Amino acid sequence: MIVSASRRTDIPAFYHEWFFNRLAAGFALTRNPMNPAQVSRVALTPEEVDCFVFWSKNPRTFMQKLDLLRDYKFYFQFTLTPYGPELEPGLPPKNDLIETFRALSAHIGAEKVVWRYDPIVLTAQHDLHYHTERFEWLCSQLAGSTRRCVISFYDHYNFITRNLNGIQILPADSSTISALARRFAEIASSYRLIIETCAEKEDLEEFGIEHGRCIDDRLIRNICGHNLQLKKDRGQRPLCGCVKSVDIGAYSTCLHGCRYCYAARRRVSATQIKAGHDPSLPILESPGSGSLKR
Repeated sequence: MIVSASRRTDIPAFYHEWFFNRLAAGFALTRNPMNPAQVSRVALTPEEVDCFVFWSKNPRTFMQKLDLLRDYKFYFQFTLTPYGPELEPGLPPKNDLIETFRALSAHIGAEKVVWRYDPIVLTAQHDLHYHTERFEWLCSQLAGSTRRCVISFYDHYNFITRNLNGIQILPADSSTISALARRFAEIASSYRLIIETCAEKEDLEEFGIEHGRCIDDRLIRNICGHNLQLKKDRGQRPLCGCVKSVDIGAYSTCLHGCRYCYAARRRVSATQIKAGHDPSLPILESPGSGSLKR
């Protein structure tokens, strides 16, 4: 079993205490976001978990407890994008995040830290020149600390509009995507980085950019040292290449406050999220989603 922790929220940044409590208990509960009445028990023992996939923008505190994962296989999807507080108000300065990225890579190995430049948001300020310049700078800072970069372009959901605070996101048409992909590929090649896309319909193979999969059976096989019978995850978007996993996170619980985030599905303040979280409970909940006894 592959456990995703988590597409829905940043567990390493904000819920590390809860996660390690669940690891000690040997299980977690997770609520189906499409059917809140459906709650499943997920075993978290080394015998049941083939690999953890951690998703984070700032796993600094989580890294202090990595020795508790010594009996598990895992890797990180580390999102590091070029935006400032206009789009990512809750994140530390980029230099701090770069330092964290490098430290994590030094501790667990560059092949186990996948860099996500995701999503690519285009605005009047964040145009092709901006992204090209910042991508090259980030490549120069992360060189040797990762082997692969995953990119995707912003996908619009109606509920995101309320979080944009008047920022106008520009559409990314085929010509724009191709122009940026060509330049990104040239830059990445100079730093010996592989670029893959995440759930993108555009075919960018002419630039050496292939469709990727974030829950990646190839990487998991290499980390685990043996072959696993993993099937495509039919519960994800049709263009998603990920193999099947179980996610133990919850939507509308992240405190980063990124304006473009698809996981902030309801209006929930940071105060409400903090007040509603109990790290001793078996389930990670967003306020108002229901409650479970210990």
